[in-house]
Amino acid sequence: MKFKLVPEPPARVDFVADAQAAVPLVPGSEDDCCARLMRRVGFRSRGVARTWLTFLRALDLATETPEGFKRLRTEPTPAHLREHLLAGVYGATDVADALLAASDAGTAPVTVAAAFEGFADRVPDWERYRTTDWESVWRERVGRLLGWLVLLDLAEERNGGYVATETLRTLRDEGDG
Repeated sequence: MKFKLVPEPPARVDFVADAQAAVPLVPGSEDDCCARLMRRVGFRSRGVARTWLTFLRALDLATETPEGFKRLRTEPTPAHLREHLLAGVYGATDVADALLAASDAGTAPVTVAAAFEGFADRVPDWERYRTTDWESVWRERVGRLLGWLVLLDLAEERNGGYVATETLRTLRDEGDG
């Protein structure tokens, strides 16, 4: 399963460990977990905390059980985060592959607008009908994905856009092998 919610990337990758540590080891309700995230990490709203809880699930750092949500005892190393961002977040591989394709074609860097344009046809139909501004919602999501790719050294910002790193190329080549 892939998850769609993507929080703003933090300034430091080790912030992910702080967020993970705020999720209880003993399962708790979504409300309880969001309250803990707000209290321990300082998220400004339940919506932001809920987005992070979902994102931690995508990164295989938390899980939902019949009893509620709980933290997994997985260390959020950069390698783990890279692998699970691409495997667990809807659109992450599409955006990453667009950066690689642009690099191969000599058309890098890729702007947020261009990355969204290449991804727009993959937005699920029900998401398009759910809100009248689905394009701005998903454009923002693509921008956040690009930010996470930079944070995890899978992309770098250059000349107003984004380019793939060798780390991304190696990771995707290993995934194809």
